[in-house]
Amino acid sequence: MFHRGKGVVGAATAWPIAARAQQSTKVARIGILGLASAAGAAPYVDAVRSGLRDLGYLEGKNLIIEYRFADGYYDRLPDLAVQLAHLNVDVLVTFAAPGTQAAKSATVTIPIVMAVTADAVGTGLIASLAHPGGNVTGTTVLNPQLMAKRLELLKSIVPAVTQAAMLLNSGNAANGPVRQAMEMTAQSLKMELHPFELRESGELESTFEAMANRKIDALVVHDDQVLIVAAQIIATLVAKQNLPSCGFLEFATAGGLSAYGVNFVALSRRDAYFADRILKGTAPSDLPVEQPTKFELVINSKTAKALGLTVPLQLLARADEVIE
Repeated sequence: MFHRGKGVVGAATAWPIAARAQQSTKVARIGILGLASAAGAAPYVDAVRSGLRDLGYLEGKNLIIEYRFADGYYDRLPDLAVQLAHLNVDVLVTFAAPGTQAAKSATVTIPIVMAVTADAVGTGLIASLAHPGGNVTGTTVLNPQLMAKRLELLKSIVPAVTQAAMLLNSGNAANGPVRQAMEMTAQSLKMELHPFELRESGELESTFEAMANRKIDALVVHDDQVLIVAAQIIATLVAKQNLPSCGFLEFATAGGLSAYGVNFVALSRRDAYFADRILKGTAPSDLPVEQPTKFELVINSKTAKALGLTVPLQLLARADEVIE
């Protein structure tokens, strides 16, 4: 499911038998920095914890996890990252590009494992996939291409669309590359693109009112942690305006028309592997960053019927899941 950047992966340290015995009794300390609330981040945090358990790390026995959650407020991330750095954790696990940026600013020595992070190369978080450099490794998703694909899917479902909106969080560093890719795709599809940005879920209703005033006839939703957690709210607002829409997988499950994306829970679970390698002595710079190779297409047939749309049969045949 995951693709590693090409390059030579640094070999894990060869520990003598006595050293390995000592290593097994050491208590690992991992810091988890979440952008969402504890409840909103739970599926992704639980995936990391589950992956660690499978690798032999048990909380209260040989593992301590320090948690910090920003409750959806990007501006809280820097202080929370500093708090975790001051606790001298062995590894910092972060979610989304803003969390990884905050962690990088807080420490240049503590290894950082990024999960659910958009376009890590394009946003300058790493030097390259094969050779990330510095103290950051983990998993990343090429959101610009993903978002462009969603716009193409919407056009294939509703050819008459001419005024498309994209919903973004203004604090997300991935927005620049995303907007550029989306604008090029919209131009090729002969559509006008309207970006709508917010900073917290409390601004969603006013943002959708602004969309209504602009006569928007379709919506693409970005894979931002604040927006992912608010999937149900967004789906409800989309339904009120009868907007054809495409977003991340959780969005279609919540009621959006369609989704094209990756399984973020699986992506989060994979980061336990990186934490384990680092705890066993491998430098983060020697661990190539991975990208998912499996992308899922979901069509919400129930929503399509409510919108009076007929989804092309070839698209339904390609779908990994059709929600009836």
